[in-house]
Amino acid sequence: MADDEAVTKPNPDSSSESPDLESTNSSVDASRPCASQTGYARRDFIMMPPEEKLRHFEGRAQNHEENQEFDACIQDLVRCVALTRLVFGEGHLKLAQVHVRLAKAYFQFKGWGLQAKEHLALARELLPFCSSISSCEVEKLEALLCLLSVHLTQGGSALLTDKYPFNEYVLHNLTEINIKAINNMNKPLTPLTLEEAESSFLEAEQVLEELHQLGDINQEEKIKTELEICNGLFRVYKRQNRPEEALHQCEKALHLLTDCGKPEKMCSVYRDMAAIEQDKGHVDQAIEHLTKAHAIAVSHSPEEVEGAHISHSLALIFSAATEPHHNDSAGRYFEQSLCAYKKSVGPQDPAFLAVQDDFCRFLLFSGQQERCVEIQKASLPSKRSTFGELSAEVAETLQLIGSVEMTEGRMKQAHRTMTKCLEILSLLYGHQHKKTKATQKAVDMLARAPEVVAERHQRKGRRKTKPQTSSVVPSSGDDGNSMSDS
Repeated sequence: MADDEAVTKPNPDSSSESPDLESTNSSVDASRPCASQTGYARRDFIMMPPEEKLRHFEGRAQNHEENQEFDACIQDLVRCVALTRLVFGEGHLKLAQVHVRLAKAYFQFKGWGLQAKEHLALARELLPFCSSISSCEVEKLEALLCLLSVHLTQGGSALLTDKYPFNEYVLHNLTEINIKAINNMNKPLTPLTLEEAESSFLEAEQVLEELHQLGDINQEEKIKTELEICNGLFRVYKRQNRPEEALHQCEKALHLLTDCGKPEKMCSVYRDMAAIEQDKGHVDQAIEHLTKAHAIAVSHSPEEVEGAHISHSLALIFSAATEPHHNDSAGRYFEQSLCAYKKSVGPQDPAFLAVQDDFCRFLLFSGQQERCVEIQKASLPSKRSTFGELSAEVAETLQLIGSVEMTEGRMKQAHRTMTKCLEILSLLYGHQHKKTKATQKAVDMLARAPEVVAERHQRKGRRKTKPQTSSVVPSSGDDGNSMSDS
């Protein structure tokens, strides 16, 4: 099952606002089929009947989507809404369908849940009217398919807008929201809630069953949609702290994946189940689920990131367990995870370095300080290359190394290491940050150690004698041996 982060997040680098419906015929550049057209061809395009323009923009939107040109795709879909209304009228099924298509584009490509919500509401208002006036069985089935898409998209949009506090969501998306459309709303702008998400997915379940009974959806498409519903409800119940219902959705997903012969997709479901069991304090059940996921990942893609991620999760669970015999399992899974990450993404990838840090913490707590420091020192060049010299990752590594050196009584080395750490933290967070203050306290304490004080006095002595030695210039007949020792 997909994690919450699988939903596409708003892209701050995107265009600053949603496309305006009024731009459909007002921009010559936007309506050009080809950049190389002559003036006559452009005039011909402007004079083209609305039906042909609609077909043109529908095809072009599809091409933009396939090429991942999402801003351009959305702009063309907005034009399709205006042209569909012009060609078919206000109460036609095709207008509801194009509203849903635009809503899905806003949600899937840009993460704009509020814009998706408005277009879904318009589509939903149209659908009962479309069904009542249609005498064609095919159109009624199309209306059901459109309604199914409305519920699925609305459920996903609700999960997206509920993930953040509403003020934070608006602040993050303010430059990307169609201000004109918001000002024209007759109701206040409010995000969808988890309750609406649950309701949407449950209604989608009912519509899907109706379509199946009518024979208008094949088994493969039915299973695919059921998995999407299971995934959505799982995420709703997980956020609402309803673990038993979330686990039930996982079990349904496992049955569906078994029926369609796709065991390789079970890994994410088992991982979700393990996370819930671990939150409930059921460590043994969590280990059981992760072990199943690990076996599937290794058998289907032994050198890919999925297996490395599951090995890491197993290592963390075993390392947190109180039983001493779990230490061997934790170490083995850490090694497996590091090996898999190294093969798949390389030793400078942030994922590899994060697992390596967790492994070092495990080594530290299990009394293997020397190996921990050895690995951390070896990781510094990679971290400097990946994160930068002045980064939190480099500072944390230096702090860990310095702490171990201090506990082992190597005060001079610890003082040098912690001083470097302090310099980075001061630049990153400032002198008043709690991390900087804590490190400053450690440096001050180390500075009072006898060997550090002696080293400082020794350096001062060398600095005092250095100008005297450098001022002695041997005569032409001197071989230089009369210079004082430096």
